[in-house]
Amino acid sequence: MGVFTFVCKNSGGEWSAKQHSGDLEASSSCTYELQRKLVKAALANESGGVQSSFSWISPSSAVFQVIVGGGGFVGGAVAASSGSAAPAAEAPAAEEKKVEEEESDDDMNLDIFG
Repeated sequence: MGVFTFVCKNSGGEWSAKQHSGDLEASSSCTYELQRKLVKAALANESGGVQSSFSWISPSSAVFQVIVGGGGFVGGAVAASSGSAAPAAEAPAAEEKKVEEEESDDDMNLDIFG
């Protein structure tokens, strides 16, 4: 499992990102494209499922984290980083629906036409 943390900054309309403790980096004119490039860069170093998180710090800076691998992410990154996933909750037993029989007018001895 690989965790990649990037510091993103906007300067002059151009977004750039550098890995916090590593040498991966990318730049783009918008944050969406920057995130796609950073995910691709992380996948070039690790393989597996991807989870990402983009958090604004100010209008011109953000932190982007990419987690690659680690199996299932039950309960988010905390469960994945602890090495054990929480067991899936058991589905509640299906309740049986009682089908009520429709009463006819004959059963109530009501005859409005006779």
